[in-house]
Amino acid sequence: MIKLRPYQQEIARAILNSVWESRGLTFSVEIARQGGKNELSAILEVTLLTLYIQRGGSIIKASPTFKPQTVISMERLKNRLDDYGYNGIWRSQMGYIVSLGAARAVFLSAEESSAVVGHTADILLEIDESQDISKDKYTKEFRPMGSSTNVTTVHYGTTWDDSTLLEEIKQTNLELEKKDHIRRHFRYDWQEIAKCNPDYGRYVEAERDRLGENHPLFLTQYALQPIQGGGRLLSNTQRALLQGEHARRAQPEQGKAYVAGIDLAGESEGAEDAALRFLKPRRDSTVVTIAELVYSHESRANSQGDSRLPIIKVVEYYSWIGKKHQESYEAMLHILKEIWHCRRIVVDATGIGEPVASFLRQSLGSRVIPFKFTQQSKSGLGFELLAAINAGRLKMYARDGSPEYQEFWFEMEKAKAQYRPNQTMNFFVDSSEGHDDFLMSLALVVEAANQYKPRSARGNPGAPIM
Repeated sequence: MIKLRPYQQEIARAILNSVWESRGLTFSVEIARQGGKNELSAILEVTLLTLYIQRGGSIIKASPTFKPQTVISMERLKNRLDDYGYNGIWRSQMGYIVSLGAARAVFLSAEESSAVVGHTADILLEIDESQDISKDKYTKEFRPMGSSTNVTTVHYGTTWDDSTLLEEIKQTNLELEKKDHIRRHFRYDWQEIAKCNPDYGRYVEAERDRLGENHPLFLTQYALQPIQGGGRLLSNTQRALLQGEHARRAQPEQGKAYVAGIDLAGESEGAEDAALRFLKPRRDSTVVTIAELVYSHESRANSQGDSRLPIIKVVEYYSWIGKKHQESYEAMLHILKEIWHCRRIVVDATGIGEPVASFLRQSLGSRVIPFKFTQQSKSGLGFELLAAINAGRLKMYARDGSPEYQEFWFEMEKAKAQYRPNQTMNFFVDSSEGHDDFLMSLALVVEAANQYKPRSARGNPGAPIM
């Protein structure tokens, strides 16, 4: 049997009282990631199906997607029913209904294209991951399901920004609480959960160190603090963390490991006077970032605990403007293979960049990793870039007065971030201010560092075998 923790019990009591007394309250529940939100929901469903086993009625549960979220919720309920001795008694119907006697739980997708009109919720209406569900979909198709029965409704999730359905329900609940003193909003961040589970606290502390306490994912998933719109990608503090003290290098040091990130220009860009290449506005350029990886026995393990995270020291930049990919290909190959002997190379393989990535992979083998920019992949790239900066693992070489250095910091200052409702981010330099070639190349070199997994020498866990 699964025993609910004190904070889960507190939420469960409030919901069950509202259901049993037909009060029709709407609750908002924010529990930090991996804090037991889904288990709470499953236990509530088992309890209510048991209470209504003879009387009958329907629980409706909506999730942002059918696969995997709705399917996972159904399987969790089935497992809990088995745990509570209902094995062989509950029934599965039509691929989305679980019944116990005359009571049933109906699992529906809240995707925009899903057809859900016609269902009635007369026991409980659950909205899972409410921050990812369209306000219009909820208002027009799910909320009316409980109108004739004054059904109790629960919105579960973790915060994202101030424009989501969950945040709207939360703010409404907080206003109602001021008026009638009935608690409708329940919030338990990672520190509250850690009081009940010290191991969880240690895990989240490690995530905080890895991501940085101001990282969007840490703020929203663990600290439960909504992102306030967009704005600049990097704060003054983050740019200060990015500034290193090491010198720029034109040649590798023996025994060191190097990686590269390559952002490719569009070939439609015309030629331009080299002396003007770093002025604004300027044309798109191909940028190669070379970084040295510094390992130590004190390097912190990642969240899976299976690799050491290195310090990433940017040591050199190369850029070409107004050249076709074919013209810069040989130069790139020489730089990557003959000069720096790069262990991992992540190259922009989007659109017309795909042939260049293919050519490099044919010449250099599996050390070349093509990267295609999509909304999801670019978002992940941005989050990893922020994590490396926040943890102090990514460092730019010291001031050298070069145009590359000036352009790098121009882009770091001008870079913007946009946070989307689907918990992804976009990062860029506004086209009215310039390009983001150095920024993207920097993000790709972080990905190259993450992709490289050195073997450790026996007897010295801090010394990587190259």
